[in-house]
Amino acid sequence: MTAYNQIFENNRQWVAAKTRTDAEFFEKMADSQQPAYLYIGCSDSRVPTNEIMGLEAGEVFVHRNIANLVPNTDLNVMAVINYAVVHLEVKHIVVCGHYNCGGVKAAMQAKDLGILNPWLRNIRDVYRLHMDELNEIKEEHDRYNRLVELNVQEQCINVIKTAVVQKSYVAKGYPTVHGWVYDLNNGLLKDLQIDFEGVLHEIQKIYDLTGSGLMQKDNE
Repeated sequence: MTAYNQIFENNRQWVAAKTRTDAEFFEKMADSQQPAYLYIGCSDSRVPTNEIMGLEAGEVFVHRNIANLVPNTDLNVMAVINYAVVHLEVKHIVVCGHYNCGGVKAAMQAKDLGILNPWLRNIRDVYRLHMDELNEIKEEHDRYNRLVELNVQEQCINVIKTAVVQKSYVAKGYPTVHGWVYDLNNGLLKDLQIDFEGVLHEIQKIYDLTGSGLMQKDNE
């Protein structure tokens, strides 16, 4: 129980440190939240969301699950996106994966993983979509890392497919969607440079849910 009880001592020290620098810190936190970012990431304990972004409490709205997936049938992630866009009016939605992701690696294995099967099938579907590119990569480690990136890319597309994101962007000009990968080996974030407007324009040919027709790219 020693390690468990230490958590509460850590909490008291954290409270003391916060109030030393800002006596009204918790009053302001309790009053409201106005995060600019929705972060959708992996549940992996080695990825501390606020810390890697250099942001404080109240600055990022967070949803995490195994392998940072955004299935349209998952009411949890769909509810988070809706709340973040409609009620918090976030300006950016970030899908952040990480190299050495256990969920992605598990999906690469020819193995029955029980209750994880339907969840990880989303990643297997990403592999199927990009099979030609991935099979050209001879080194397994490099193929694994590339699948991490492609999974982030496809989950960004899933976010962009949602009606709430499309409607808000057409009406207000935000949020925009970004894909990142966190490197556990050096602590650095990699921006995958998702072409948000380009993806939105392309997918609206099939997934237009705005009722206002296709959004035109700025350069068209």
